[in-house]
Amino acid sequence: MDLRDRVGSNIQRLRLEKKLSQEELAGRADIHQTYLSGVESGKRNPSVVVLDRISKALGVDAVELFKRQRRT
Repeated sequence: MDLRDRVGSNIQRLRLEKKLSQEELAGRADIHQTYLSGVESGKRNPSVVVLDRISKALGVDAVELFKRQRRT
């Protein structure tokens, strides 16, 4: 898994844990929903500014977007 995939997966997981739609998170982060979709799928390469806005919209520290998830 490359870093874009990991970040996208973490954003999606955090968004779902908070019961937010892509539209809601995109609105809170002031980005377009289709861009967020691309980030979550690992197809887009977001800037640190966008990642900061997404993390703030999720209410987490930006470092949470980069963490490896333990496999169970």
